[in-house]
Amino acid sequence: MCRWIAYRGETIPLEQYVTAPAHSLVVQSVRALESTASTNGDGFGLGWYGEHPEPGLYREVRPAWSDENLRYLCRHIHSHLYFAHVRASTGTPVTRPNCHPFACGRWLFMHNGLIGNWTRMRRQVESLIPDEFYGSRVGTTDSEAVFLAILGAGGDKDVVTATGKVLTELTKMVSLNGHQEALRFTSAIANGRDLYAFRYAANDNANSLYYREAGGNVVVVSEPLDSEHARWKPVPPGHMLVALDGQPVALEPFLGAQRVAAE
Repeated sequence: MCRWIAYRGETIPLEQYVTAPAHSLVVQSVRALESTASTNGDGFGLGWYGEHPEPGLYREVRPAWSDENLRYLCRHIHSHLYFAHVRASTGTPVTRPNCHPFACGRWLFMHNGLIGNWTRMRRQVESLIPDEFYGSRVGTTDSEAVFLAILGAGGDKDVVTATGKVLTELTKMVSLNGHQEALRFTSAIANGRDLYAFRYAANDNANSLYYREAGGNVVVVSEPLDSEHARWKPVPPGHMLVALDGQPVALEPFLGAQRVAAE
């Protein structure tokens, strides 16, 4: 599965977490340690906030380890809130529009997981996207579809409630008519000020998620970026991390009424 990093805090160069650590995201693109896919070479992407309300994006279909531009970009781009993602496709094509993160208006989103049998479920999931957001659908992934469904469910006003509504519908879909398909949703979403991360699964185990905070800064990762694992706290399955601007990081239960896979 994919690997990703989300950061919110003081303005820093992206290289501090994306390329510099011993087990950086670039290293994880070649050798992930807590993933069903040890190699994540189906493209990568960066998303960051700067002087404009909408985020900047850089996405590429080449593997992160082979793009000579990545280290230069990460060294020179500074941001107070950014995403980075390396992709292992679950079946959709390796194209630039299918690389994470995804942007719509002021929102950024990235995902590690899958939404059941996408060939069977694609039409149902896309029906959750209102017309006003469907024009922003440029790729073919389940991840982008869920992102736009969340915004269409009122995510711009209350992203936690909207995400809960969409995940409740998806949980029903993967278990409908005798199906028991996997739903894994380890994701991050941000609006330029606030960062939210979710670790949820139905009919399967939730993909890994960790975080570390210090002095008002928080970094959320698919797996630790160094060998000091004790410094990284796991986000429990069925929980979300909420990092609101100017407030301490909070861990809260997410969709507690649903059957969430235990570790």
